[in-house]
Amino acid sequence: MRKMLTIISNVLRGSASRNVIEQITNKCDLHKLDEGPPLQAVLSREEGLQYYRTMQTMRRMELKADQLYKQKIIRGFCHLYDGQEACAVGIEAGINLSDHLITAYRAHGYTLTRGGTVREIMAELTGRRGGIAKGKGGSMHMYTKHFYGGNGIVGAQVPLGAGVALACKYLGKNELCVCLYGDGAANQGQIFETYNMASLWKLPCIFICENNKYGMGTSVERAAASTDYYKRGDFIPGLRVDGMDVLCVREATKLAAEHCRSGKGPILMELQTYRYHGHSMSDPGVSYRTRDEIQEVRSKSDPISMLKDRMLSNNMASVEELKEIDVEVRKEIEDAAQFATTDPEPPLDDLCNHIFYNDPPMEVRGTNPWTKLKSVS
Repeated sequence: MRKMLTIISNVLRGSASRNVIEQITNKCDLHKLDEGPPLQAVLSREEGLQYYRTMQTMRRMELKADQLYKQKIIRGFCHLYDGQEACAVGIEAGINLSDHLITAYRAHGYTLTRGGTVREIMAELTGRRGGIAKGKGGSMHMYTKHFYGGNGIVGAQVPLGAGVALACKYLGKNELCVCLYGDGAANQGQIFETYNMASLWKLPCIFICENNKYGMGTSVERAAASTDYYKRGDFIPGLRVDGMDVLCVREATKLAAEHCRSGKGPILMELQTYRYHGHSMSDPGVSYRTRDEIQEVRSKSDPISMLKDRMLSNNMASVEELKEIDVEVRKEIEDAAQFATTDPEPPLDDLCNHIFYNDPPMEVRGTNPWTKLKSVS
């Protein structure tokens, strides 16, 4: 299915020649849909630069997290997102920030696109007071407005996302919920129960399977009798999309969002993508796949390289401009890492704070009945 986007025109000569290009996108595979996303997508210069900066920031942030983990500055669970940047950026480009999003534990990228800063994310990874969850959530539990975090229980975020979609419908604000899970979670029974409920109630929910080819160390072919994840909703319409191409993801998400907002109920998307790291930092990622396989994806389908090549070949940006962005991103990451390694850890007195929202101070039992801690909302 993977093909490079074919450029058909530079469009709009003269003053706008560096601003817009028109392209043919990959055709999506469809299930119970009469029409897929349009085969033509328009990318402005401003959009292209924004997508490039965001994806580079995600990539550099994850590489820095890898470095800090190996230095034992980041501890515990840490699941990196490098290779999958086009999924997050494309999805966000197809919906509104007022829409809602929930995902699994590979969540750093979405924390960034949902309004978190690199500084807050890195500090959360190192368990510092300035982290986005005040140093108490770590890699898997980051939250921002309308972003309900990374969730550590495999597949459990799917019914939670349907609950958010139910709230969207109940409140009548024309909002929707994007509910993400991986191919490794796709066989969970609770996902199919949620499909059923969401379809019966016509909930505005975009179910998205980020198929990165491996659930932990098991390839999709060994884990699933059917790897057509976009058809798994049965009675729910679905589409399979090139998840390594930001424009393909954007256009497919726009179609899915329109489907939900028009009252037709849920829709299912499968994004075919790839993770460069192992499942987590404890997994080297090369015991069940070859280095050559990873390198081939990097050389042929890297989401950042494809966007960069497209912009350069259409004179939408210069090499120098993109290098300048790279330098700025590296500085932002280094500054954030410096903060994340020097900011104080939260004091013990903060351990039980924020258990409930907007409640008066309360006592919390400690590790034994005689230890009392205080919780402040």
